[in-house]
Amino acid sequence: MTAAPSAVTASSPASAQQVVPGMREVLSAHARIEQLVVRTPATSYAELDAATGARVVVKHENLQHTGAFKVRGALNLLLSMTPAERERGVVVYSTGNHAQAQAYAARHTGAPATIVMPAGPTPPNPLKERAVRALGARLELAGQSLTEAAGHAAHLAARDGARLVSAADEPLLVAGVATCYLELLQQAPGLDAIVVPVGGGSGAAAACVVAAAIAPHVEVIGVQSDAAPAAHDSWRSGELVERPAATRAEGLATGTGFSLTQSVLRDHLTDFLLVSDDEISAAQHRYLTAARTVAEGAGAAALAAVVRYPERFAGRRVGVLCTGGNASDAELRRAFEER
Repeated sequence: MTAAPSAVTASSPASAQQVVPGMREVLSAHARIEQLVVRTPATSYAELDAATGARVVVKHENLQHTGAFKVRGALNLLLSMTPAERERGVVVYSTGNHAQAQAYAARHTGAPATIVMPAGPTPPNPLKERAVRALGARLELAGQSLTEAAGHAAHLAARDGARLVSAADEPLLVAGVATCYLELLQQAPGLDAIVVPVGGGSGAAAACVVAAAIAPHVEVIGVQSDAAPAAHDSWRSGELVERPAATRAEGLATGTGFSLTQSVLRDHLTDFLLVSDDEISAAQHRYLTAARTVAEGAGAAALAAVVRYPERFAGRRVGVLCTGGNASDAELRRAFEER
């Protein structure tokens, strides 16, 4: 099925109708943010090909501003707001990279930003927490999960009259993130598949929108930690479900599916795979040694899937998204200890 050339409306059992971005919105986002983001490289490595049996192309969004792909969506959203909306500011809930991206975009546009990160049971990645504060956002730690942090963020937004920014149910975020996949398909036009890590699903939905419109032969395959399978299970069941989010990879630690992104994934995602946290750590180690690349857990999940499922990818040209490089000291130590 090919995507509509412009925005379409998707219904969800959990929410009112939402606008799904099409290529018109993606191209508008590209024009809006092209001079503000890095056109990150798409690179191949002989050692990764040997380890996977595939011809792997790594899209290095770990080299993006804020060290992750999400800044593309954040800039597109903030720049699309009216001056009056930006003056009231934004409230964001996130485990880290979404928070950094919104703080970065808010500073660029002069908008106040409040970021809510879960306080526990595991403290936030200190690298991401420091980055949010350094970018000038107000940071609050609340709740024991992303879902609880979202509730606190909604309270703050209602109290202050600010714009609550969802972790995934935001068409402007998806359209901005989609510029990454537009670049990848230009840089590596012979791909057979694109493998995308999934937390809230904005990246996978963005890949689906672009591939369906301009490269419908390319499979888009999602991957999530088996310790936080909410998006995977939502896609498999066809309805939004909640699951424990016990993964060490905080970028994948979402406890529920998101309606907008799931509506796109149901229409266009080819497959959805699970990997273990230990396999993710091993992929981080492989990135460090074979590609001289620092990848956080979520950023290494796509490579972990290509390694785990050789029957799915062997002999094919596969794009993998290294979506972020904001790995903590503990993550990097574990990558060497548990390889």
